[in-house]
Amino acid sequence: MGKLEGKVIVITGAARGQGEAEARLFVEEGARVVLGDVLDDLGKEVAESLGDAAIYVHHDVSDRASWDETIARAESAFGRVDALINNAGILRVGMIADMPLEEYQQVIAVNQVGVFLGMQAAFPALKKAGGGAIVNISSVGGLAGMAAMSAYVSSKFAVRGMTKCAAIEFGPHNIRVNSVHPGGVDTPMLDPLYDPADRGGEASNSIYDSVPIGRISAPVEIAKLVAFLVSDDSSYCTGSEFIADGGMMAKIPSG
Repeated sequence: MGKLEGKVIVITGAARGQGEAEARLFVEEGARVVLGDVLDDLGKEVAESLGDAAIYVHHDVSDRASWDETIARAESAFGRVDALINNAGILRVGMIADMPLEEYQQVIAVNQVGVFLGMQAAFPALKKAGGGAIVNISSVGGLAGMAAMSAYVSSKFAVRGMTKCAAIEFGPHNIRVNSVHPGGVDTPMLDPLYDPADRGGEASNSIYDSVPIGRISAPVEIAKLVAFLVSDDSSYCTGSEFIADGGMMAKIPSG
């Protein structure tokens, strides 16, 4: 029996990358999953490959009505909701002096407001199920600043703070809320940060040569941490930050 046997889990941004890896791993561990995304063709393909344990829902995380529909579909299809993974995120690169306000607000709408709306929408369903878990995907960008990443960093710091507030508010209802802070994950979202010629289709990049583990993370490595936080193995973990960065934040740059 898998560690997530019988759990119903809603995952945003699940059509590809880290969200897809979470969906596949969770099903292997016995869960049923609701995959939300705006990339409909990819999302449907992933859900179909997972069989009866998965459904796909077109889901705009910045829209409250879309959230209500997604939670309702989860309860209709599988009878309950036991966990929410706020994984959806976007990246816009630009210096503060030059970034258009519209681009900044796009990132905030998805990465920050989307997490707020998700926790708000999922709370009644989790409470009705007798409790559960929320995992909010932040970043090392929620722990320290990065040049040309002000929108992303702002949103991820907000996710970190909201997680702690939600843990306090939801704890009496047996709902645990934690944040995960990846250093770098080999997904399409990071494409703007790379020269394609440098990547060569490999899960490594010179940017990560200097971190202690010496490479970028594969999506499934983050998915395994998220699975732990959804499972009963983490029953006393809430309001905490779980860093998976290959040691990036432990090292002071030299040279």
